[in-house]
Amino acid sequence: MLPLTLFRERLFTLMTLDGLLVNVAFYGLIFVLSLYFQQVNHLSAWLTGLAFMPMLAAILPANLLAPRIAARIGALLTIGIGGCLGAIACVALLVLAAGTAYRALFIQLIALGAGLGLLVPPMTSTLLGCIDKRRSGVAAAVLNSARQTGSALGVALFGSLVAGNFVLGAHRALAVCAALLLTTAFITSLTGWRTSAVSSAPGRRG
Repeated sequence: MLPLTLFRERLFTLMTLDGLLVNVAFYGLIFVLSLYFQQVNHLSAWLTGLAFMPMLAAILPANLLAPRIAARIGALLTIGIGGCLGAIACVALLVLAAGTAYRALFIQLIALGAGLGLLVPPMTSTLLGCIDKRRSGVAAAVLNSARQTGSALGVALFGSLVAGNFVLGAHRALAVCAALLLTTAFITSLTGWRTSAVSSAPGRRG
């Protein structure tokens, strides 16, 4: 059984919500881009898979870099940076149209991968670090469930957006994706700034 008392911890609830929103955005967008490469630009399934290589290649270095950034500025602000980077990439992808050259999307795909790579490690470590270690397994399962739910919602939502005019729907999906990532970045960063302000207050030192 899921102990609902876990959600009394603000950071636990925030990281769970982050996991949901981030996966709605990223996995919904991956679904849309897969359809774009195959149905609009007529790439094969093999070439479509290769088209995502820049995004995948950026995730690992960002994963390795994320703990170092978090150690300097805090995990919550690192999540905020990742969300902003992903949102900027979504806005830049609005150049997407029928026949758009792949090279025009290359940098944006790298930025998306880097944003996701910066987000996940601090999100996971923050969630696990704010609850009793005896409940780490349950906490991890909650985060994974939230992220899987977000993935399913993202595919359903973004799939409905591209059901008619594909390019127009893809632009709407990108706008939704950017809004979700910016919301995640803003709320998480704001929490990080408030936490830093409280911890550095005179009465909290020592």
